[in-house]
Amino acid sequence: MLSGRALALVILAWSLVKVLFARLGGRKTGLALFHDNYDADRLPPLTAGEREELTSFSSCIACGRCDAGEAERIAASRGAYPGLMAVVLASARSMPDFDAAALALRHVPDEVLEQKEAICPTGVPFRAIARFIRAKADFIAAADGNALPRRHLPLAATSGGAAMALGQPAQGEG
Repeated sequence: MLSGRALALVILAWSLVKVLFARLGGRKTGLALFHDNYDADRLPPLTAGEREELTSFSSCIACGRCDAGEAERIAASRGAYPGLMAVVLASARSMPDFDAAALALRHVPDEVLEQKEAICPTGVPFRAIARFIRAKADFIAAADGNALPRRHLPLAATSGGAAMALGQPAQGEG
């Protein structure tokens, strides 16, 4: 009976033979297999560039500086936007619910994301994260046949204006 390295080599060789015969037999591999396994979970594939870019997304140390001044946007979102730090942490640590993350980011204009990049002590690329999330949400929506136009909701100067920007009546209205 084989043991140790010899056994490992035999198992490895047998696995290689099985894979080669499966490919010759037309079995799905690569991206086609990925889609079979993950489309139902609405998890889109990543390009090599996106995989490389993801490493820069995880520099957040949860200091909370990016949430400073976000109270009005958080309140106006009615729960859709929990604050920039929460969106970044959820999006940078694993594949997020891209629809929910994109919805949250609709409440934060790119100019604000740029300002937040300037105050972040670790240089989190907020705009790059937002572009990534929006692109993946658009990809999923297109695959689902539900492509909706992406837009950034402006935050008005008053809370009533913010509510109206969200298409909802301000308190005391209708």
